[in-house]
Amino acid sequence: MRTVREALADAARRLAGAGVEEADREAVWLLAHVLGTSAGAVRLHAGRQIDANAAAAFEGLVGRRVGREPLQYILGTEEFMGMTFLVTPAVLIPRFDTEILVREAAALLQGQVRVADIGTGSGAIAVGLASLLPEARVVAVDISPEALAVARENARTNGMGNRVEFRLGDLTAPLAGGDPYDAILSNPPYIDEAEWAELMPEVRQFEPKGALTPGPDGLVLYRRLAAEGLSLLKPGGFLAVEVGYRQAGAVAEIFRGAGLAAVRVHTDTAGIDRVVVGFKE
Repeated sequence: MRTVREALADAARRLAGAGVEEADREAVWLLAHVLGTSAGAVRLHAGRQIDANAAAAFEGLVGRRVGREPLQYILGTEEFMGMTFLVTPAVLIPRFDTEILVREAAALLQGQVRVADIGTGSGAIAVGLASLLPEARVVAVDISPEALAVARENARTNGMGNRVEFRLGDLTAPLAGGDPYDAILSNPPYIDEAEWAELMPEVRQFEPKGALTPGPDGLVLYRRLAAEGLSLLKPGGFLAVEVGYRQAGAVAEIFRGAGLAAVRVHTDTAGIDRVVVGFKE
């Protein structure tokens, strides 16, 4: 049997050789997952021996990460806005940048508002917004039944199961015929196919392609959201979307062309234009 220290050293070497940037940390997280303990406890007991079953399980997880499967899919969870979200290959892994969209939208809303999240995926936007707005009614839409199943579970485990309604369908179609909305949010697929081919292996090989790219034109869904969303908003309501690097100007023009007013752009913590908001007059 090997000690924790020996197993970690070997795993970190293999991970680094495969191009994993935080090899040492990830080795610890993977072993902590296998042992059912914390990363701190793993480091504290570096001289402890690992039994054969745990060693085999650890070897399996390290092998998956060497193959560049995302750590979040291996561990099965990711943190977002202080909450733990289940993640599977059916959904994109929540990113910190998306918190900008949620928090900017929440700052514009109060009271018993009606909000829709289009392309909810893991449910991070819908659940995050519901957590910030206790009186809001949130409708989360996705075209993928598998993604909606993950989102429902995330709403339930984070105490928002009775606060978020889930609907299956394409973009805004499931919203038609109901009461108008105070806000519509979306982090749609926006990476064009040329850019998608250059993404890191964790994203390109494992995350759902349909949630990343809409095809050759990365702006096509913004055009649809702007055109379709306008009729679904209350006067004074807004459409807010996350955008890719260097897309904010083009998306802002799409919003203005569709008839949205007072269009504004918000930056993320790195100073990159990340969110575009437009209002219905």
